Amino acid sequence: MFAAALVLAMQLQAVVPADARVMPVWALPPAQDTQPRKRRRAVQYSDAYYTRLQIHRVGSWLELPVFGTEYWLGQKLINDSPVAGWVKPTHTTVAAVLGGLFVVNTATGVANLYESRATTDDRLLVWTHSALMLAADAGFIATAAVAGDAHHSVSGQDRHRNVALASIGVATVGTLLMWVKRGL
Repeated sequence: MFAAALVLAMQLQAVVPADARVMPVWALPPAQDTQPRKRRRAVQYSDAYYTRLQIHRVGSWLELPVFGTEYWLGQKLINDSPVAGWVKPTHTTVAAVLGGLFVVNTATGVANLYESRATTDDRLLVWTHSALMLAADAGFIATAAVAGDAHHSVSGQDRHRNVALASIGVATVGTLLMWVKRGL
């Protein structure tokens, strides 16, 4: 037992110097036992990026009120037995405004997605938002495609409304995702 204590003391003396001012002998050189931190790359966006971003944000703020208006007008077309003369043209006009809004937001969003392709911050969030909004775009195109059937039958009206509501739902989730994670 005395011999084990003596061996341990000799080993400690080799590792821990007697004088505290002397640098201790480490088992591994610093380059092997530490991992250097990777520096974040500085990213600079163009002025056009920030202009597109502001247009995109304003479009997202307009999106939900336009959805609500379009839904209200569509319900008036379905539920009112004598439909007022202004409802159908207004529904068509608001649908066109919604389509234009999505064209602008898709163009600004895709352009900014391309310009920010080297940035790694929130990649999952940005790509999830992009996928949801592109799916909503496809849904709105499908909504317009089945709109003609809504004139002829109740099942056509139901199909048109259901496709529109699914598209509105997907777009709302994509928009709220960005609002909650990144702020308004």
